[in-house]
Amino acid sequence: MLDANDPVRNQRGVALVIAVLGLLVLSSLATVFMVVINTEKKMTGHATREGQALGLAEAGVAEALARIRAEDVPDNGNPRMVSQIFLAAPGSVPALGADSVALATQQPAADWLTYSTSSRGPQALTVQYKTDSARTVIYKYDTGADPAVQTASGMPIFQIVSTGRVGNDSRTVFTEVIRKPITPSVKGAVTANVETEFEGSAVVNGMNHSADTPAGSGATGADPANYVGSGDLPAAWSTDEVEFEGAAQGFGSPVISQQYQTGFFAGPWNALNMTQAEFYSWIGPPTSSAPSVPTGLVYLDNNTTPQDRSGAWSYQGGDGNGFLYVDGDLTLNGNFTFRGLIYVEGDLKINGTAWILGGIVVRGRTEFEVESGNATILYSRDAISRNIARAGEQFVTVSWREIR
Repeated sequence: MLDANDPVRNQRGVALVIAVLGLLVLSSLATVFMVVINTEKKMTGHATREGQALGLAEAGVAEALARIRAEDVPDNGNPRMVSQIFLAAPGSVPALGADSVALATQQPAADWLTYSTSSRGPQALTVQYKTDSARTVIYKYDTGADPAVQTASGMPIFQIVSTGRVGNDSRTVFTEVIRKPITPSVKGAVTANVETEFEGSAVVNGMNHSADTPAGSGATGADPANYVGSGDLPAAWSTDEVEFEGAAQGFGSPVISQQYQTGFFAGPWNALNMTQAEFYSWIGPPTSSAPSVPTGLVYLDNNTTPQDRSGAWSYQGGDGNGFLYVDGDLTLNGNFTFRGLIYVEGDLKINGTAWILGGIVVRGRTEFEVESGNATILYSRDAISRNIARAGEQFVTVSWREIR
C-alpha cells in the first residue's frame, strides 16, 4: 500500500517537477536564441543588401557623369532641362515631356545593374540643373564668389539622383557636381606681346561678360546688358603699343588699354594657371591639320618643336568653342564665332566678321591686326572656364547625400 507521507516518494516528485521546469526554461531559452539568430541573420542580410544597393547607386552616378561628359545630357543652359536614363534598349525608352531627354542605358545588354528603372518614376536615374523653385534660374558654383553657390558666375551645378535596388532594399544617392573649372589669368580681352592695332569696325571689350551672352552681342559698342558686374579687365594689354584707329572701339576697366607692360606669359600654361608639365599632359599631342571647326582642345603644330611659331593656319568661318592653341600664325576669315580662349604663338589677323567671347592671347612676331570686317572680342571669364572645362571632361563634387 502506497503511503502519501513517504519522504522518498515526495522527493522524487519534487525532482520531477524541477526537471520539467528546467526543460521548459531551456526550451524557452533555445527558442529565444533561435529568434535572435534569425533576427541577426535578417539584419545582416538587410545590411548586406543595402550595401550592395549603395554600390549600385554609385554606379548610376558614374553613368550619369559619363553621359554629361559625352554631351548626351544637354548642357544647354535651359533651367527646365531634365534627362533620365532608363534600363531599356535604344528605341524603347518612355516618352517624356517638353525640355526632357530620355536615354537608354549604355550598360551591356545582359545583366543590367539596377540603378534605374525601365519606366518613368521616382527611381529612374535623373540628371538636371540645380535651379530656383520656379525652374527659371540655374545655380552656379564659383569659389571666388560669396556665397560660392549663386546665380551670377561660375560653373552650372548638375543634380544627379540615382537609386540602387537589391530585392526589397534600396539606397539613393543625391549628389551635386560641376565640371572641373579652369581658372584663366589673362590680362585683357586681348593679351599681346606685340604692337596691337584695332582698325575698321572692331569692338574690343574687357568688361567681364556672362558666358550666356548671345552671339553677335556687343558688335556695335558697349554691352552692359551682358556684363557680370565684377572681374573686369582692360580691352587690351600689351608689352608694346596699343592703337584704336578709325571706328574701332575699346571698353574696359580700370582703363581701356594698358600698353608697354611687362610680364607676358612664358607659355599658355601661365594663362590657364597650370604648370608646363600639367599643360602638355592636359592638352595632348598636336595635330598639323586644323579641324574644320575648332571645338574642345585643339593644339595646332606643324612639327614637334614647341613654341617655335613655324606653322600657319586659317579658318574660313565656323562656330567653335574650347581652347585653340596655335604654334604659329592664325588668320580668321569669313564669319567666325568662338567661345573660349584662343592662344596664338605667332601672329593673328582677323579679316572677316569674327565674334569671340572669352579672350585672345597673341605672342606674335610682328603685330596683331584687325584689318577689316566686323571683329568683336568680348572678355568673359566664365566663357573661358566653362568651354574649356567641357573639353577637360573632369568633375568636382559639390555635395553628396545617401538616403535609405
